[in-house]
Amino acid sequence: MTCGANTAGGGRRRPSIVPVVHQTPDLDRFDPVRDPRPVDEPWPRLTWPVPAETELTGEVVRLNPVDPAADAADLFRALDDDAVWAYVPGRPCDPRGFEEILRSRHVQPEWNTWIVRTRCAIAGLPAGAVVGTTSFLDASAHDARLEIGYTLYTPAVWSSAVNPETKLLLLGYAFDTLRAGRVQLKTDARNHRSQQAIARLGAQYEGTLRRHFRRPDGTVRDTVMFSVIAEDWPDVRQRLTSRLQN
Repeated sequence: MTCGANTAGGGRRRPSIVPVVHQTPDLDRFDPVRDPRPVDEPWPRLTWPVPAETELTGEVVRLNPVDPAADAADLFRALDDDAVWAYVPGRPCDPRGFEEILRSRHVQPEWNTWIVRTRCAIAGLPAGAVVGTTSFLDASAHDARLEIGYTLYTPAVWSSAVNPETKLLLLGYAFDTLRAGRVQLKTDARNHRSQQAIARLGAQYEGTLRRHFRRPDGTVRDTVMFSVIAEDWPDVRQRLTSRLQN
């Protein structure tokens, strides 16, 4: 007897399963994307690089360009947690390894890495505590764009005001001082927490880059892309400001 056959009740058989047929898109009839700004003015170049003495200060956090030699040990201690590096390649084994990572970025002209410190006690941490790092990267002065990425925080401040205020400071500096026209953010398709955090900023989902970036375990991730452009910034600023006030 075949597995699953039923001879009881007059030899009734299970109903056959009808396969779902997916329609193949007509590749010859792609509807072109329309230019959302058919009439536009020339945009100024991005002001770059970030001066070394820059300080971005909010109510909860303070950001400064990282000093690899001075900051590596504090960052290593704050971020030495498996959860922090779950979706990020290149986890350092010790403070010296973290310093090497920071130095390698420090010499790249399109990068500016920040250290994030608290300005007040939060999540059981004192004022002045090192809680993470974030970066401007892939900056293009010619195209007036940059990315905010490589953002890592100690788990103690996850879901606190640290990330939204950090993003408010970075976006404000990018649009209002550096004159960026576009800021992009991206994350692993498996990192749902990061996707939700980016979306809550008010960034627009742009699409998913398939098989884009190798993970620490050797698998290749799909990358979820978001952006904030200059036209979005007033609404995003208001959204973040209201969120922090509440």
